[in-house]
Amino acid sequence: MTDVLRTPDEHFRDLPGYPFAPHYLDDLPGSEGLRLHYLNEGPRDAPETFLCLHGQPTWSYLYRRMIPVFTAAGHRVLAPDLFGFGRSDKPTDDRVYTFDFHRESLLRLIQRLDLRNITLVVQDWGGLLGLTLPLEEPGRFSRLIVMNTALATGDVRPNAAFYAWRAYSNAHPNMDVAALLRRASGRVSHEESLAYEAPFPDARFKAGVRAFPRLVPTHPDAPGAEVSRQARDWWVVQLHVESFMAVGLRDPILGAGPMRLLRSVIRGCPPPLEVAHAGHFVQEDAGDEVARAALEAFGLAPGGR
Repeated sequence: MTDVLRTPDEHFRDLPGYPFAPHYLDDLPGSEGLRLHYLNEGPRDAPETFLCLHGQPTWSYLYRRMIPVFTAAGHRVLAPDLFGFGRSDKPTDDRVYTFDFHRESLLRLIQRLDLRNITLVVQDWGGLLGLTLPLEEPGRFSRLIVMNTALATGDVRPNAAFYAWRAYSNAHPNMDVAALLRRASGRVSHEESLAYEAPFPDARFKAGVRAFPRLVPTHPDAPGAEVSRQARDWWVVQLHVESFMAVGLRDPILGAGPMRLLRSVIRGCPPPLEVAHAGHFVQEDAGDEVARAALEAFGLAPGGR
């Protein structure tokens, strides 16, 4: 294993809107010796578990507006930090980060904690990875909340905005994460943007951030493309996962067009909640609004079915 960095705890003190206690696992099969961080909020014995998966360059901080809505309704919430992000360990070699590396760690987390009756909450890479998980463990998933993401099947070419983003990322190996979040969301304050930068004291900590744009499967033989096509085929025919879609319309990469395509392959997916003022990071611009609407749609709000 390459060198591994661990962001000092003091970087996570007094972050605005993030009062959650950390939890760790360091024994996930295939990732032995790496410590994975996750949030675990709400009643441990709640019948419903919301599994919230972040993307790039964010971490579980992204879900701080949605978590209180879910827990106030009596539900349990798990929000892991992918390796290379947040409070999780950060291998320094960019080559460690592969589609399968991230996907396997999420599957092992679900199995290790024996999560059941999962509402899968995904956006960005949280969806590219997360939407493939029910393929392996279909009986554990009951609902889906999906925001600005895709299934990266390799047989649908991304739009020009994606290639521009990938070129920008490749040209900025020490990406200013705080500045990016301020540009992308009008709701993020200066202090909140610094919280997004907190896990990354310097460029050595950003290998995972750098890797993700290069990992998007853009041709049929790319790593992750085949399992994504299998997942697409599964979503087309599955019968038991209830879904809710929200779309940030200001997203130039994964906005209305890509989300229409995704909706067409999720059997039973109702018309989306279109959020005109939201961009790519829907959880920032409208996370509490989306969480309440999803609970209402599922009948899981207080007083629901």
